[in-house]
Amino acid sequence: MRKTLTAIAIAAMLAMGSFSVASSFAMQKDKDKKKSEEKEMKSDDKMKSDDKMKEGKSSKKKTLYTRLGGKKAITAVVDEFINVVGADNRINKFFADTVANPARLQALKDNLVAQICSATGGRCKYKGKDMKTSHKGMGITDADFTALVEDLVKALDKFNVPEAEKTELLTILGSLKGDIVGQ
Repeated sequence: MRKTLTAIAIAAMLAMGSFSVASSFAMQKDKDKKKSEEKEMKSDDKMKSDDKMKEGKSSKKKTLYTRLGGKKAITAVVDEFINVVGADNRINKFFADTVANPARLQALKDNLVAQICSATGGRCKYKGKDMKTSHKGMGITDADFTALVEDLVKALDKFNVPEAEKTELLTILGSLKGDIVGQ
């Protein structure tokens, strides 16, 4: 359970890397996002189709991205996660400036979605900063990280993400803890 919480916290902290992104970058990203969303949706459909074909032809397991429900499901979890973090007095101080700026908030959400999508086998590309750079000087502690993971678990539980997928995601994200805590 502790590993799971750690991984979730990592995912959220990864998104925090967008704090230093300028608002103009976020606005340009919105334009780019609109252009690429249609392309990604087609990719999602193709991946689902590919997974169905693989199921029939081999014993290959579906990607975690597909098992999580694709980009729409990941986006829903990220939106909920941001809401839970915003209400969490243990860590919401890290997000105060971002939440106050709608463009930065959207950039944070977009970065989280892209990072989770990419890390789980989706065709998204994470274009944010590396975790060490994103979290340098923030003073994030193990307790902060654990709180973030707990908030991610709450969001995953709201959408009834199965334990196997939850654990797999948290393990992937947990591997980033060293680049986030104590930087």
